[in-house]
Amino acid sequence: MKFTEFDFTQEVLDGLDAMRFDEATPVQAQTIPVIRTGADLIACAQTGTGKTAAYLLPVLDRLVQEGHAGTTALILVPTRELALQIDQQIEGFSYFLDVTSLSVYGGNDKALWDQQKIGLTKGADIIVATPGRMIQHLNMGYVDFKSVKHLILDEADRMLDMGFHDDIMQIESFLPKENRQGLLFSATMPPKIRDMAKKLLNDPQEISISISKPAEGILQAAYVVHEHQKVDLIVDLLKGKDLPSIIVFSSRKSKVNDIVRALKRNDFNARGIHSDLDQSERVEVLREFKNRNVQILVATDIVARGIDIEKIDLVINFDVPNDAEDYVHRIGRTARAKTKGVGITFITEDDQVDFYNIEKLIEKDIYKCPLPPDYEEGPVYNPSAKMKKKGKKRFGKKPGGKPKRKTNK
Repeated sequence: MKFTEFDFTQEVLDGLDAMRFDEATPVQAQTIPVIRTGADLIACAQTGTGKTAAYLLPVLDRLVQEGHAGTTALILVPTRELALQIDQQIEGFSYFLDVTSLSVYGGNDKALWDQQKIGLTKGADIIVATPGRMIQHLNMGYVDFKSVKHLILDEADRMLDMGFHDDIMQIESFLPKENRQGLLFSATMPPKIRDMAKKLLNDPQEISISISKPAEGILQAAYVVHEHQKVDLIVDLLKGKDLPSIIVFSSRKSKVNDIVRALKRNDFNARGIHSDLDQSERVEVLREFKNRNVQILVATDIVARGIDIEKIDLVINFDVPNDAEDYVHRIGRTARAKTKGVGITFITEDDQVDFYNIEKLIEKDIYKCPLPPDYEEGPVYNPSAKMKKKGKKRFGKKPGGKPKRKTNK
């Protein structure tokens, strides 16, 4: 379905044309008509499916048609990175529109706080905010949300995982109750999301797109390794490869710097990003990576969701994520917009059950590559044995049975 079929205003179509948006993705094709009716909506769609444009375009179109005074749309997101990304997309789509936007997120920079305060006081048309920082501004008394017509929650499951439920409900209390559209976008749909939706939305329609399945263009593979083999393996895999853009995910902040140092020792252009960096450093690292001035970005899951960088050639999971859904978000950084990409995962002996759960979730057995010939043999991949071991008695008690008596023999 082409965007011209949605009957958007010419100004919106001009913005789409300038950004070379021609054909709608499935999530856009299904959600845009619903959003334009004014109905509340729950949409389940994984990262990289185009959901940001799915809610931004109808909102921008309505702003053009109906005019605007004060803040019309509030978009809540889990991270500052996602807030900045969405704000940049608004700037692109509204290039030919008289629309203002503001990103509101945390940080210790007083100048940043003052800039956000000025923008909130003036009343930007669209505000993209992290819940914690938005609450801080609201409690100061100078934010006017009386004209808000759209409340949009993006990556709602991640916000709840990060403990933002109470902040979201408090923010909602500052918004008008009547004539307000609620849109909730989430990659997963656990019961806690539905419970929150009942409080925030009014008789919402529901749409699900490709839940928890990696894009078809991703070639997935894995190596079963010992922990001490990982750093050498990542260096050997990347040597001599002409891959301009690579992301390496580690579950531990402590490992990020170790990986970066190992890559730099082998003449790779690599930088790390994690939550211990301040905001200016994180923005600078991401900008350098996005501009192809950095080849390899080593990251924690802080960037697994919400960073829209085109043409990622390879994603390497240095560690298997504990949550199977996070695997989908990680490798979802590649093969976006029908392109091709590769996702490789390192599996240690302790990771095997978690990786089995990933394969079960995506309904696919991922190929286990042999280690290079000069490597020590890795662990045997046998997750069923690991599960049996985990299921055995603990402290003398069998699962579902009575405590086993100790005997002296």
